[in-house]
Amino acid sequence: MMKLPVSWPSAVYAALGAAALFGLSTPVAKALLRDGSPVLLAGLLYLGSGIGLGLVRLVRDRGWRVPAMSRAEWLWLLLAIGCGGVLGPLALMLGLARTSASTASLLLNLEAVLTAVLAWFVFHENANRRVIVGMVLIVLGAVALALPGSSGKASVDGGGALVVVACLCWALDNNFTRKVSATDALFVAGLKGLMAGAVNVGIAGWLGAGWPQASFIGLAMIVGFLGYGVSLALFVVALRGLGTARTGAYFSTAPFIGAAVAVLGFGEPTAWPFWAAALFMATGVWLHLTEHHQHLHTHEPMTHMHRHVHDAHHQHAHDFLWDGREPHTHEHTHTPLTHTHPHYPDIHHRHRHR
Repeated sequence: MMKLPVSWPSAVYAALGAAALFGLSTPVAKALLRDGSPVLLAGLLYLGSGIGLGLVRLVRDRGWRVPAMSRAEWLWLLLAIGCGGVLGPLALMLGLARTSASTASLLLNLEAVLTAVLAWFVFHENANRRVIVGMVLIVLGAVALALPGSSGKASVDGGGALVVVACLCWALDNNFTRKVSATDALFVAGLKGLMAGAVNVGIAGWLGAGWPQASFIGLAMIVGFLGYGVSLALFVVALRGLGTARTGAYFSTAPFIGAAVAVLGFGEPTAWPFWAAALFMATGVWLHLTEHHQHLHTHEPMTHMHRHVHDAHHQHAHDFLWDGREPHTHEHTHTPLTHTHPHYPDIHHRHRHR
């Protein structure tokens, strides 16, 4: 009996796990900024990510192996590193230095909106009414943050604008990373961490940032390993199974986790625009999380390589001696197939819709 596709539930869990880790990192990074340079902190966060994931790969693979990637995939990965690994965290750290962690956390919801807009209009990923309405509500939440609160001052200032710039950088990063999501997630996330971390630490040194204490460096790198490294690896896994826009939608839960920690754990004050924004954004995220997409669709012939089991989309023979273990990784070819089932625009469902 043919197995049904089982990749999407694990992809959802991966997206939510990525969101939880990144959401927790935002208020902690805000606290660390009291004792260090924003540019240096951005570099240390990504260095912690790259070094930590590199060690995990060395243990897992018993050595260092570079996965097979085409020239186009290397280009997409380098673009993702530049936007999401260098410019994004730099803008976020500079923004956090000028605005509250709770406001910044909610503004990070715009990453999902910008990610989806690019995915729909530039990379032609499908969208439905439910997802679009959810994105509109998230935008309304960002507008609410810009309204004057009880103090007569808008929640969003110059620091908030830098957070929005970071969201745009990561939206580009998410769509670029989608192009390499079939490769090893630990390699993608680890390489991004090492390269982005080295660049940002170098920039901090060039700007004259003082070197902090060892305890600061250690804590920053641990936060980076979990909140940027492990989170990004899970995000890549989610991209593989959900597509860009929907992974971004699930990832939208991250800002609420960060805002809750900032308000409840660090005692940051809030005004009515903050809670109005939280209501709009929470409703938008709920619409994303409860989406159901199913229709008759046709798979075109395709050859690629990724970790898989022999489900409905992987009914192929092997040209090597196979011991029957699943999941496994090898190059395989998909033959034309027409069927219907619940699905997302994952690496096997990037078809156009009428």
